[in-house]
Amino acid sequence: MDFSFSFIISFTMWKLIRPDAFNVFEDPRVSRSLPRYIGIVRGRKLAKFLISRSIGVDFDYTSSDEELWRIHSKRLEEYPKIEYEFDEGLSKLEEVERGRSFLDLKIELARRMMKSCHFCVRRCGVDRLEGQKGYCRCGTELNVSSFFAHMGEEPELVPSGTVFTCGCSMRCILCQNWEISQWKESGTTYSPREMVRVVTSLKNNGCRNLNMVGGDPTPYCWQWLQVMRGLDVNIATVWNSNSYYSQETAELLAGFVDLYLLDFKYGSNKHAEEISDAPMYWEAATRNHLMAKRQGELIIRVLVLPGHNDCCTRPILRWIAENLGVDTRVNLMFQYRPEWRAYERPELRRRLSKEEMEEALQIAKDSGLRNLVD
Repeated sequence: MDFSFSFIISFTMWKLIRPDAFNVFEDPRVSRSLPRYIGIVRGRKLAKFLISRSIGVDFDYTSSDEELWRIHSKRLEEYPKIEYEFDEGLSKLEEVERGRSFLDLKIELARRMMKSCHFCVRRCGVDRLEGQKGYCRCGTELNVSSFFAHMGEEPELVPSGTVFTCGCSMRCILCQNWEISQWKESGTTYSPREMVRVVTSLKNNGCRNLNMVGGDPTPYCWQWLQVMRGLDVNIATVWNSNSYYSQETAELLAGFVDLYLLDFKYGSNKHAEEISDAPMYWEAATRNHLMAKRQGELIIRVLVLPGHNDCCTRPILRWIAENLGVDTRVNLMFQYRPEWRAYERPELRRRLSKEEMEEALQIAKDSGLRNLVD
């Protein structure tokens, strides 16, 4: 495969395309909410996956799942202290003894999850290592639709090294990437070694981060962890997800993901089931946002839907303010347009009105949120 790029993202070019991204790190709201991410982008701190790869863990590949999770939980409790030592220059990257690291332990646990798949809340239980496919229809390799320097993301992410994978754990009838999420295209398969070369090229061509997206990246957690084992560039990792992943996946992401870019889609399970076939969405989203806040840094995307301010926008924004803090970075998004099967619900057949946009902004103001993406 040819991994060469036909572009170099010069400062001059992206300053002209996205001037808001050029000086965004000087915004005190951003620097307060994303200090470690900024440190990685500027080369002053190490990405979490590099730190996890240098933490030695004594484990046996023949041990039970319960024993490996016990060891993982213990190391996860110790991780913040170890990360602090790296951030303060008290520790340096070294090869671990016997070649077994915290990252290797995560990879082994994720491999075992592939045998009875439960990366998402749905917990299909299929054996993907034997070729079985569940709800997301993902297999054993990364199925990639495209990868490129994305200039349309939040300013602090731009230029963002996005990798769009096929498949998703939800069926949003309004999905704007439905060709990817619902396998209308099959994508191209990449091995971890091949993806290492892609990510390295993204970094070398000026991207601030690796933005794992889709569809949704959740079904590919095992594959992405394998990529990190072979990656030797210091690049911030961004988990761009619908938030519908299991507790076990959340634990694997801790010590791997630097910045969680999470959707908060619905304020009630009723609408999550009706629009996205996602039972128990509220419980999953709230749990995973809290975990993201504890284990990394966070940007939350709230797509405002026509007719859904009272049932979704209001409870979501209030919950964020009360549980994550009013300084949480929130992207209140107004770009909804009817796509795919959105016509099946009358209120989703149109774009937002000006009044609905103004109402959503007022809800954010009333909730006390003060770090909205401009």
